[in-house]
Amino acid sequence: MIHSILTEDTVEVNVEVSDWEKAVRTAGNLLYKNGYVEACYVDSMVDIVKTVGPYIVLLKGVALAHARPSQGAKKIGLSLITLKTPVNFGNADNDPVSLVFALSAVDNSSHLELLGELSQIFGDEEGMEELAKASTKQELLDRIHKIVKKTAVS
Repeated sequence: MIHSILTEDTVEVNVEVSDWEKAVRTAGNLLYKNGYVEACYVDSMVDIVKTVGPYIVLLKGVALAHARPSQGAKKIGLSLITLKTPVNFGNADNDPVSLVFALSAVDNSSHLELLGELSQIFGDEEGMEELAKASTKQELLDRIHKIVKKTAVS
C-alpha cells in the first residue's frame, strides 16, 4: 500500500524549516496539494499538537502528524519530509525530529494496512537513519521500499 501512496509528489528532502509547526505544515501541505485533504486538515494537525502536546513524535527523530478524519480528510494519504536541520517538538525523549510523516485517513480502520507498513519502517532503526540521509526524492522512496521489502521477507 505504501508504494502507491508515497510518491515523488508526496515527499520532499532536505526541507528547511524554523520550527515544528512549519515542519507539520510542510508535510501536511503535500497532502493538500495532492488532493488527500482539505486545507483545514493541515490547520487541525497543528492545532492538535498545540492542544495535546508533542505526542506525534513517536520515536527518536520521527513525527507522525495527523488529524481526525472529520477534520478534512478526503482519502487515505501519506507524505514524508526530511529536514535539513532537525527541529524540536517539545518531546524530551525523542527530539530533535528529522523525519516528519503526515497521515490522512477517512475513517478509523481503512488506513490500518498503511499503519502496519509504517510500523515495519519504524521498526528498522538502521533503515530509519538511512531515510534521514537521503539526498533526493527517488533515493528516499527507494530506501522506504527497500525497508518494506526487507521486513516483508523477514
